[in-house]
Amino acid sequence: MAEHKRKKRGRPTRRDRRETSETRPDDEGEIRLNKYVARAGVCSRRKADALIDQGLVKVNGEAASEYWYQVQPGDVVEVNGRVISPRQFIYILLNKPKDTITTTSDERGRKTVMDLVHLPAGEGDGLFPVGRLDRDTTGTLLLTNDGELAHRLMHPRHEIMKRYVVQTRRAVKPHEIDQLKRGIDLDDGLARVDQIAYVRPPNHHEIGIEIHEGRNRQVRRMIEALGHEVVSLERVAYAKLTTARVRRGKWRRLVSHEIRRLRKLVHLK
Repeated sequence: MAEHKRKKRGRPTRRDRRETSETRPDDEGEIRLNKYVARAGVCSRRKADALIDQGLVKVNGEAASEYWYQVQPGDVVEVNGRVISPRQFIYILLNKPKDTITTTSDERGRKTVMDLVHLPAGEGDGLFPVGRLDRDTTGTLLLTNDGELAHRLMHPRHEIMKRYVVQTRRAVKPHEIDQLKRGIDLDDGLARVDQIAYVRPPNHHEIGIEIHEGRNRQVRRMIEALGHEVVSLERVAYAKLTTARVRRGKWRRLVSHEIRRLRKLVHLK
């Protein structure tokens, strides 16, 4: 730890910390301390900075004092007295079926999305669904143990695209399409769609909807607020991911270019 204590300097401001984090690259075999803590699944990088501020992060037995310290191979990093190490991130794309709960566990014993993903022992540690689909909604669902990426994908400021196909019992009339564009008053405020169209005109029982908000059961509630019964609701795309060639109830791992695209969407390197 001699290296990271080499210079005494004032406590960095948030701006200093952010600029250093964004401009100082990882050297080969090294990783910035806040990123190391985040990759271990402890918390986000921003919260890791706070832990370092509080003196709760130690490297080789000494409290870390620089946010940008490069953890070297062989360094021992502790948080709150517990030794940590980065874990391998995994990214799963699931085609969620009906009658499945979007949670890691269910105290009532109902089937969850985690019951559908079978991984070697230990590999799925920390895996969780990104966002929620209600029990009867099917389609595109991302699962990962990459907490920082998941947090950013769910944060409203990134306006992540979600596309749905809704089938209704009665035909949806053109003036109702216009109403969905203008906005529907729900109990948690006005909700509107970004894009909407009939999927296969002149069939008016099936519409495609694109939104960037992520309120609970938002699409279903908007359609029901117009007096329609939802026969089926499928999320066909999330953050440019689709379940093409993934059968209902099945899953696949994301490939490298898909992971890079997700990280780019939320401004992660």
